[in-house]
Amino acid sequence: MNVTIVDYNSGNISSVINSFKEVAQDKVKIEVTSDLNKIKSSDKVVLPGQGSFKSCVDALNKIDGLTSTLNEFAITNKKPLLGICVGLQMFADIGYEETETKGLGWISGKVSKIDNQNGKFKLPHIGWNQINIMKESRIFQNIENNSHMYFVHSYEFIPNDKNVISATTDYSSNIVCSVEKENIFGTQFHPEKSDKIGLKIISNFINL
Repeated sequence: MNVTIVDYNSGNISSVINSFKEVAQDKVKIEVTSDLNKIKSSDKVVLPGQGSFKSCVDALNKIDGLTSTLNEFAITNKKPLLGICVGLQMFADIGYEETETKGLGWISGKVSKIDNQNGKFKLPHIGWNQINIMKESRIFQNIENNSHMYFVHSYEFIPNDKNVISATTDYSSNIVCSVEKENIFGTQFHPEKSDKIGLKIISNFINL
């Protein structure tokens, strides 16, 4: 089996690569590439994302054919895809960071700035926070509710269909921090920076 981490120049993804390789050891091939054919032929895809919604969408669009290849992979062929941080946010129809930007439109909804309640909550939301598991998710197998995950973000994904929400975290309000819709998974937190529990989530995704 091979898992492809999409490298589309969206910031430093070395910790994502290292943690997937650590979990996979020699049993699963981990490839880091933006090569369309390699993405098409992979069994699973990881879409990381660092920086702003707009910069990540722009970086995806700069690589000719990448968005349509990802669409084909996740929507047409329904193969498992995991979005991390802005990788998850890009599932939305639209994002409002910097300027209004169209997302991938895989899970209907929008990405808006976290309401910091007039400065009561610091932005970015950074550090460890508990997650509240809302529904049975295949990537949360053997993960206890209220586990701590590592976050760095100022924007949140607000899906129209609340049934896709697999976990929330409490920061200013109940922020969506994980979604699952059929073969599409996403985490707002960084599993690759969330210690052993994060590695367990990566392992659950690899073993789907």
